Amino acid sequence: MGKTRIKELREEKNLSQEQLGKEIGFKPNTISNWERGTRDPDIDTIKKLCQFFDVTAGYLLGLED
Repeated sequence: MGKTRIKELREEKNLSQEQLGKEIGFKPNTISNWERGTRDPDIDTIKKLCQFFDVTAGYLLGLED
């Protein structure tokens, strides 16, 4: 999938990776991997992230502005 906007959205909410992880049920290292593009969240996690950040999947994945 490549780089997503997870880090940008997380920082806009002034959350650490640990804080975001607690909110959505993942470990900080998993979030770090998503932000660096070394791992990709699955579709259910993408849905959860979209709901949490109130954005579309297209925006989250960098497909739209």
